[in-house]
Amino acid sequence: MSAFARAAALTLATTAVILSLAAPLTPALGAQDAPTTVILVRHGEKATTPANDPGLTDAGVARAQALVQVLAGAKIGAVIATQFTRTRDTAQPTAEAAHLAIETIATGPKDVHAKAVADAVRRHMGQTVLVVGHSNTLASIIAALGGPTLRDLCDSEYSDLFTLVLDKGSARLVRASYGEPSPEQPTGCPTAPH
Repeated sequence: MSAFARAAALTLATTAVILSLAAPLTPALGAQDAPTTVILVRHGEKATTPANDPGLTDAGVARAQALVQVLAGAKIGAVIATQFTRTRDTAQPTAEAAHLAIETIATGPKDVHAKAVADAVRRHMGQTVLVVGHSNTLASIIAALGGPTLRDLCDSEYSDLFTLVLDKGSARLVRASYGEPSPEQPTGCPTAPH
């Protein structure tokens, strides 16, 4: 088994465990009592043009397809993305597989955007929600949902998959990866917007 296949199998197993931990303990629980599972990823690898709204590269398209596979059993109840082509194209295959429309939350000042996404997630309490964001928005969104403080992602980090389980005022975060691994990040790597 190749290193990539082992990593993909481990990621699938990790995701299955995370999602099973987030499942309601009894079928009698209502949506407000059930945990909310938020899966957060950065958009797939982006092209360089057009400069103001690039789409995905072939690697980014492959990553979007890998996301569908990883989340196949997750019972996604909502998909949230920004207005940019790269986030929408990353989210679209998963949204289509779940027969959902993408909810668009426009970017803006970091804290305002993070609060708007957190508010959108809270409208789907008790469900599993996919959020596709940017290198400089995911950490703020996690914090706005009550998760830990994280650094922004580096510009070359695309494989991170964050699972935040919101349950009775607590927030548990698990960081995993999916698709092709991102290259090793230099210490203190600079971040770039989007």
